[in-house]
Amino acid sequence: MKKLKIAAVFLCVCFLFTAAYAANANPGGQDDPLVTLSYLNGTYTQQVKSMVDQTVNERKAEMEQSLRNVLAGNGGTTAPTAGNGVFTVVTLTQGQSLVGDVGCEVMLRVGAAACGSEDSVGLIDTTAGSVLGNGQALAANHLYMVTISTRRVTATAPTVKVLARGPYSIQ
Repeated sequence: MKKLKIAAVFLCVCFLFTAAYAANANPGGQDDPLVTLSYLNGTYTQQVKSMVDQTVNERKAEMEQSLRNVLAGNGGTTAPTAGNGVFTVVTLTQGQSLVGDVGCEVMLRVGAAACGSEDSVGLIDTTAGSVLGNGQALAANHLYMVTISTRRVTATAPTVKVLARGPYSIQ
């Protein structure tokens, strides 16, 4: 009987040490790399989403700044406009010219105007899919693009209104 009591006390002491060790253990820590589904669905997923959102926001800010730099880097030839990427109404008097840089788009709205260039290639008529040569008249409501710098639209009527988008100057 005495041996039975000693064995019972020994088992109780072993149980207490095991319980104390389990209570102090760090499950999922560096010593015990146990990962539970609730950890993956909760904490880990939120951490990953947070890191992705932060990276996306940083890249977005970089791209926006890059776009601002591209739009602002037009060599200072853009006349005052309502905003980059927006068509601006430009009024010309007879003999005045709108000189476009590469990428400038022009649409004749009021009056008459002619294409001006140093050679036979003038403006690209994106509406008709053709090339407008030196001295040829612009068609109303056709969108023209400057693909070679210094191409111009010269007013041939007393008052001419064009819509312009992109880098240009008035001469």
